[in-house]
Amino acid sequence: MKQCDLIVIGGGAAGLLAAGTAARHGAQVMLLEKNPRMARKVMITGKGRCNVTNDCTEEVFLQHVCSNSKFLFGPIHQFPPQRMMSLLEELGVPLKVERGNRVFPLSDKAVDIVDALVAFAKNAGVCFEQKQVDRLLISDQTIQGVHCDDDTVFFAPKVLIATGGKSYPLTGSTGDGYQLAQQAGHTIIPPRPSLIPVETQEEWCRECMGLSLKNVTLTLWEKGKKKPVYTELGEMLFTHFGISGPLVLTASTYLKKDLSVYHMEIDLKPALDAQQLEQRILRDFEKNQNRDFFNSLSELLPRKLIPVMVRLSSIPPTQKVHQITKGQRENLCRLIKHLPLTPKKLLPIEEAIVTAGGVCVKEISPQTMESKFCCGLYFAGEVMDLDARTGGFNLQIAFSTGFVAGENAGKEV
Repeated sequence: MKQCDLIVIGGGAAGLLAAGTAARHGAQVMLLEKNPRMARKVMITGKGRCNVTNDCTEEVFLQHVCSNSKFLFGPIHQFPPQRMMSLLEELGVPLKVERGNRVFPLSDKAVDIVDALVAFAKNAGVCFEQKQVDRLLISDQTIQGVHCDDDTVFFAPKVLIATGGKSYPLTGSTGDGYQLAQQAGHTIIPPRPSLIPVETQEEWCRECMGLSLKNVTLTLWEKGKKKPVYTELGEMLFTHFGISGPLVLTASTYLKKDLSVYHMEIDLKPALDAQQLEQRILRDFEKNQNRDFFNSLSELLPRKLIPVMVRLSSIPPTQKVHQITKGQRENLCRLIKHLPLTPKKLLPIEEAIVTAGGVCVKEISPQTMESKFCCGLYFAGEVMDLDARTGGFNLQIAFSTGFVAGENAGKEV
């Protein structure tokens, strides 16, 4: 039997910041993490570089939140990205800001962020134990402590659930927190993948596997809608199953219905309008007028994409360039500006960067992160029904909600 002021379940981004924040207020904090290493999911974010936050205003930040942005108004105001950046700098982690206001450690090493968060908690006096919590101890709708799967019991008047979602289960995000929340009477919005690659019906994507497109525009359309659901300039990647990369991951957050109602288009030359593109093609054709069509596109398109575009254009690959008609040329131009893709399905939730769904935020106080059902029970991070677009926003949600939960749980002690 062990006693403390606050038990934090989960040693990820939200849990570490919450634990350290509460301990700084003088609370005796015990952090329980089932993995031998803390913040394993943070280690793999940003391809191991850790896109730790986004250096934008609170208003812009909330515009990038996909689910329940109103709930985050208070937490983001209390602990905006700039406060997180200042904290990391204080902890000895120099930062840099890249395209789209994405913030990374100067070293490009996610381990520096993890080490800083762990040091923040340890230096504040947080105690760590490798335990898996399987049950909350509740009496008269008031938290009493937790029970672990090895029959260890920890008692505390405050418990904070920061167990993450269901994506990347090998990092420890296996949905444990949902069962714990349900024990306290909370509703779980069915978890679904967010920020996830998309499998397409078009098999030609496999031919382009590994090809990264930069400075292209991806547009997502829904049948019956005159305006696109999503359109943005950026980077994307072809894979053996379809498409991935920043543009695709963000687009996936808008795929909330039957995927058969959506279609996508890639503008391979967004800097050129249709007339400018046709002039560009004419200049290329002039230089290559005696070549076969197949051999005339090397300056216009990436090498891996050329066989696909030739096939989709219906222009015979061996047709001489000077024989290509105006209609064929216009068709090629249209294809370059509107390369079609058809979403078939999203990859499994286990391969998603972020989990959408989770504990219903209507049942949590946004001012304190405390449960409205169970006195002394708090939540932070991805376990709640909160998710955002790619670019450092999701980690900042973890930090902001973790700060608010830790601040209030620690102060109340």
